[in-house]
Amino acid sequence: MDTEDFAADAALFARLRATWDDVDPMPADMIDRMVAAVAVADLSREYALLTLVEGAITGAVRTTPAETATLQFSRGDTSVLLHVSVTESGKRRIDGWVDAETLAIRLVQGDRDWAAEPADHGRFAFEEVPPGMTRLRMAVRGTDGEMKEFETPQFEA
Repeated sequence: MDTEDFAADAALFARLRATWDDVDPMPADMIDRMVAAVAVADLSREYALLTLVEGAITGAVRTTPAETATLQFSRGDTSVLLHVSVTESGKRRIDGWVDAETLAIRLVQGDRDWAAEPADHGRFAFEEVPPGMTRLRMAVRGTDGEMKEFETPQFEA
């Protein structure tokens, strides 16, 4: 591409940009709103992770970490409490409680996953889960009535 073609293209793009700025200008607060939206999305993830770390530290002080762990994850209007314990076979039992209406609950480890049905008061359980990095995924109904996905950070089961 020679210099004349480049200059002609640049002039054309400048005219197009000016036309769109006149026809559909960017809202004055658009950049601030986008920064805030991204920050809020990251805060939910960071809060869940901080709760996990806090629960791990507290659990280590009060119990033997190899035997039990209690974890809490929260995002928006949904909270999940998990109690992980070692079974006689060396596998894990994961008891959980969710405070939102739940359509589906899945426990995921790599390529494997298990399903559970929520019982009264949002209680659910997974039995004989192999130890390893684990994640909980749920479809929940928020207080606004909308269905959304709730996913925890990975934790050691």
